[in-house]
Amino acid sequence: MEISSASNLCLHLISCAFRRCRLSQQLCRISAVLKSLSPSILQISISDTGIGSCLEEFQDLNCSSIIAAEFWDGILSVKTTAICDDEIYHYHLNLMKNISSSRTLTRLPSNPKNGLKFSGTEVYLSISESIDVLVSEINHFFQKIMILNIPNIAIELVTEREDIPGSRCENVFLANKSNPGPLSTSNVECLKSGLEDYVLRHGNSLTQKCNTCFATSERLKVGSGIACSTENHKSSGLMMEVVVIISELESKCPCFRECSSKTEVLYFKDFTPCSNSHSTLNVLSTIDWQSYGLTLENVVDQGVCVLEWGDSPSHSQIDMVLHCYHKQYPMHKTQPEQHLIKKAVTAALNNLKETHPGILRSAHALKICSHAPDLARSIAGLILSSNDPDFQGECFSLLGLESRELGANAVEDCIQEKIVSVIEMNDRKPRQRNVVAPSLFEDDCDQDSSYQDKEYEEGEDEFIYLD
Repeated sequence: MEISSASNLCLHLISCAFRRCRLSQQLCRISAVLKSLSPSILQISISDTGIGSCLEEFQDLNCSSIIAAEFWDGILSVKTTAICDDEIYHYHLNLMKNISSSRTLTRLPSNPKNGLKFSGTEVYLSISESIDVLVSEINHFFQKIMILNIPNIAIELVTEREDIPGSRCENVFLANKSNPGPLSTSNVECLKSGLEDYVLRHGNSLTQKCNTCFATSERLKVGSGIACSTENHKSSGLMMEVVVIISELESKCPCFRECSSKTEVLYFKDFTPCSNSHSTLNVLSTIDWQSYGLTLENVVDQGVCVLEWGDSPSHSQIDMVLHCYHKQYPMHKTQPEQHLIKKAVTAALNNLKETHPGILRSAHALKICSHAPDLARSIAGLILSSNDPDFQGECFSLLGLESRELGANAVEDCIQEKIVSVIEMNDRKPRQRNVVAPSLFEDDCDQDSSYQDKEYEEGEDEFIYLD
């Protein structure tokens, strides 16, 4: 793994600590301590109380550019212990050598645990970097990672300048403090809750929920989906989780974002915020957005992936987050995740459409719905103008109307509601392309079942709608 800067190295080490804590399934703490000894010398300690490190996560780091620029001497000091260990193991890892050569891993004297049962890891290094620059990047990183909303992890960032007495500062980050979930909450449910909190605070621009835009929960419509690849002896398997939120915003709100025509796609890989690859952008551009009443005009790489919509609903905002992670730790080689993205995004959109009738109607459904009022008016006229009481009674019974004294408007509304309900029900069914309509005058017309879209076939995959 290529590490291009001192800040990227620190963020990678924090990500590793985050994964270890998540896998412990116990209450855990991550501490990032930055101590400035001088304007150019910074001591960094990143510790966690998760499962012990297997050390493999440090072996493939390529930090040559940092070392060459003399920002760092290439030495990592690692202390680690697993819950079943009797000792705390101490190592020095020299990353100055190339990955292809044998790196120097020096085992130092261990410390006894004296019968205590605990686990954790601490990584220590000293680099040449400004504390202000690093603190800013770590703070932004922690705010992003809170979207994952993992309930068993608390994070603290501690900074101190040795040349300034009383400069010690502590900042604590907790997952969704307003609505904490149980430790057994699934990753995708945590992701839903985390993205909801992100949207309610207008993309983390506020410290609390915006009560102007989100006075009621009906203004937030959430859908989620999962796609996964099968584990085998060659691959540890991948999970792709997607959450899509459509929110209705108040134009009177001072935080109103004039960006309803754009969606920033947040992307996480193995519980770490990261940028979207070009192949991911290409996959997003191939999704049949028109089946959901959306017109994708462009997919833009602005450091993050931005979807630009045409004719998007006014005062509405679409937010989306993708998270791909390995099922096992340590991670083994897996196939690229791009083949899962389309399935998971489609599953999330279908789930949104299923649980919130009336939104994401396809262009075809919208066209048919536009004729529903006229059709309902005509049918209501036929019923109400009939002189046959038995016919009227049967019609009212089918419509679920008890009184025949109802006015024309009530009958029309009831009929229109049922027409639109049927249109939406058919719109939620998987689209079938190139299907020849059966002939009324020919027997046993063969139907070609090859109409379905061909997805990526790399591995056996599943996709799941989540209610």
